Amino acid sequence: MTTEDDAATQIRLYPDGPILVRGDFELLDEDGGPIPAERRTIALCRCGRSAVPPFCDGTHTLPRRTRAS
Repeated sequence: MTTEDDAATQIRLYPDGPILVRGDFELLDEDGGPIPAERRTIALCRCGRSAVPPFCDGTHTLPRRTRAS
């Protein structure tokens, strides 16, 4: 059974991690076009290293490469 509270959107930010969005939402690109979100819970990338932007793929957990001197 679905209640009104089930449809409420939640946005949770995780330190050094993604932004989780749960509930009813519409995801739009910079031009206002829809980005398909196939689930009611998505993780949005904040680190900019994801291979599937705007979604998080866990890349933020990998060590960053540094240039050799």
